[in-house]
Amino acid sequence: MKISIIFLSILLFTGSCVKAEKNTQKMNNTEVITVDFYHDVICSWCYVISPRLRKLEKENKNIKVKHHSFALFPNKESIIHMFGSKKEGKKQIMEHWRNSSCRLDEEVCKIDANLMEDKTFDYPHSMPGLIACKAAEKQGGSKMYWDFYDAVQKAHLVEGKNIDSEETLIGIAEVLHLDIELFKKEISSSEIREIVNEEIKNAQEIGINSVPTIVVNGKYKISGARSYDELKQAINRMVN
Repeated sequence: MKISIIFLSILLFTGSCVKAEKNTQKMNNTEVITVDFYHDVICSWCYVISPRLRKLEKENKNIKVKHHSFALFPNKESIIHMFGSKKEGKKQIMEHWRNSSCRLDEEVCKIDANLMEDKTFDYPHSMPGLIACKAAEKQGGSKMYWDFYDAVQKAHLVEGKNIDSEETLIGIAEVLHLDIELFKKEISSSEIREIVNEEIKNAQEIGINSVPTIVVNGKYKISGARSYDELKQAINRMVN
């Protein structure tokens, strides 16, 4: 069954730098609110919304964020199939980076499209980073998943690193104090890959076709990099 789609009338997302009005409305619901966060490590708009969801969960104790993989580029050739060539794909993706960068909250490290443009390695695909996040989750649960996911995105979008590289992913695992030998084993295992593939399949089956997308209580879908106040207001409408 596909989930319902909730269209937000507060702000039509165009990729421009626009600030929404402050929302001071508090959530009155005391029951657990599940927010399923569908994302990809290579998605710059997901980088924009992730800290907002962290804040939403921190400031609203009844909200529980759950993470789900979605692959924009499932393999190395996906960028060619989508854009015609690796060069054209990277060019268009860098425009997305610049547009999403102006939507970042002030305290978030800025996306560096200029740095990535100068890199000579092929633009990364989704699976290595998503698999690594799931391997991290095996060791430290959902908190470690989120920490690893954010670290991979920072490495990709801010530091211009190649997140297709096992060396990059192991470096992140070291910083987060994971068991490195176990991590190496997990990122090479068919089990982890199958888990990620199943998550991607499930996302497609319920009608997720872009990221970032969040689903509230398994019923209502909100797409795009919404502001913190937009998210809070929309969820409040859905559950009250």
